[in-house]
Amino acid sequence: MNHFELRGGELFCEDVPLAEIAQAVGTPVYVYSTATLERHYTVLREALVAAGVVDPLIAFAVKANSNLAVLRTLARQGAGADTVSEGEIRRALAAGVPPEKIVFSGVGKTAAEIAFALEAGVCEINVESEPEMAAVARVAERLGKRATIAFRVNPDVAAGGHAKIATGKSENKFGVSFAEAERLYAMASNSAWLKPVGVACHIGSQITDLAPMAEAFEKMAGLVRRLRGEGLHVERLDLGGGLGVPYFNQPEPPSPGDYAQVVAQATQGLDVQLAFEPGRVIAANAGVLLAEVVHVHQRPEGRLFLVLDAAMNDLLRPAMYDAYHDIRAVRPREGEARPYDVVGPVCETGDTFTRDRALPPFEAGDLVAFMSAGAYGASMASEYNSRLLVPEVMVKGDQFAIVRPRPTYEEMLAREAEAPWL
Repeated sequence: MNHFELRGGELFCEDVPLAEIAQAVGTPVYVYSTATLERHYTVLREALVAAGVVDPLIAFAVKANSNLAVLRTLARQGAGADTVSEGEIRRALAAGVPPEKIVFSGVGKTAAEIAFALEAGVCEINVESEPEMAAVARVAERLGKRATIAFRVNPDVAAGGHAKIATGKSENKFGVSFAEAERLYAMASNSAWLKPVGVACHIGSQITDLAPMAEAFEKMAGLVRRLRGEGLHVERLDLGGGLGVPYFNQPEPPSPGDYAQVVAQATQGLDVQLAFEPGRVIAANAGVLLAEVVHVHQRPEGRLFLVLDAAMNDLLRPAMYDAYHDIRAVRPREGEARPYDVVGPVCETGDTFTRDRALPPFEAGDLVAFMSAGAYGASMASEYNSRLLVPEVMVKGDQFAIVRPRPTYEEMLAREAEAPWL
């Protein structure tokens, strides 16, 4: 469920007309629904608890949406944070996420980032290779702190909505093999500076088939049993994220309840704390990108272009992943739908959101909303073509607030220093 709906011929976010936000803030602009964020977190947690998962750690994937207002909203619901950089750890802490609920993942952690994580007291550092394990041990020894770690395992399971977001195959860069995990876990257990507490996996993003997840979870449960059989202590199993979301007008993915049953079946009798790293399933349908129609351009041969003031630098997913986003008129006009190519102003052919999409009539000045844009939207935005970074707005009931303002051109230019010889 989301809280974007038509009322009296106008699209609202909760109790605020989106046109009102566009008029006050300008376009393009991201708009997030507090009620949707809270609901999606609650539904997932309740599904896991109902399936028998005791006290799950639900660490929201900060990379999906790193806005402090979003993170703070989820932290107040009890969410932790899955982070992949020092910057994301800092964001989580600034948003009020307790350090004991922060997981630090990623394949290329620097010594400085590892040191920051240890000083902050994060829940665990997910180690993804033997060289990284050695690096964590060196930093821990230098700081005089024993590092709590888990090993991210690559279960060699194919899953994900696109090759670029599939992370669980052996050819992907993430994690260690099962054989490596057993060897490294034993080594870490004998280290004075490492405290291994568990294992982790993450096989991809936008997964709409539970079979790969079931396979990966069964493999991970088997690893826990083998490690314990060798006399090693294992108290936590991190099953990652990746559950697909119901993108508007697309096939319905498995429900959180179905997902929770797969988790429960795979981990039955294991007696571990379970951790999860959801991002998209919580944030995607909690946000939209508002844009304005610059003009409608029809070629002599008939191709119809809907040219917007939003571009690939504002919403990269269609260009990068061929991702689908439902496109809705904020104030729909009556008339027969026509096939449009929806494009932005960036000087790239890739700046195309969709081709031959049947949409209602549009005219210059109309507003459109890209649905399901709350995840991997603003967090992947850039200033390509020297376009101002897209702002973000949070809605709660009948109120809205700008939670990341659009910078001015002067502010954008002021971030760069002139070389002394110029």
